[in-house]
Amino acid sequence: MEGAIAEQGGPLLARLGIEFVEASAERVVARMPVQGNTQPYGILHGGATAALCETVASVGSGLIAGPERQVMGIELNVNHIRSVREGHVTATGVPLHAGRTTAVWDVRVRDDQDRLVAAGRLTVIIRTPR
Repeated sequence: MEGAIAEQGGPLLARLGIEFVEASAERVVARMPVQGNTQPYGILHGGATAALCETVASVGSGLIAGPERQVMGIELNVNHIRSVREGHVTATGVPLHAGRTTAVWDVRVRDDQDRLVAAGRLTVIIRTPR
């Protein structure tokens, strides 16, 4: 599972160190190290957290849509709740809506102590390539 997803994810997944723990159309779980993904103050960068959220929701939407369709994020909102300086963060995404042309995902990011770090929502458009 992880190798196929990582290959499709492109170089950003490898650069951020994102690893998939679970991936299905009903739930996607991925983790990312804090080290290497920090901002100048030594805490987890909000952009890295946003990329993790979007990755989780996009992979789940792709599993819903199937290989013959394309998914693209069209709106992302992330509330950063707690800072993290070390360890890993784990994102768990579940679909709130999975339709023919759009999907909306709720993504919760937690630290190694299971504390809520961020809450994200991604809206995805689902298209058939031309």
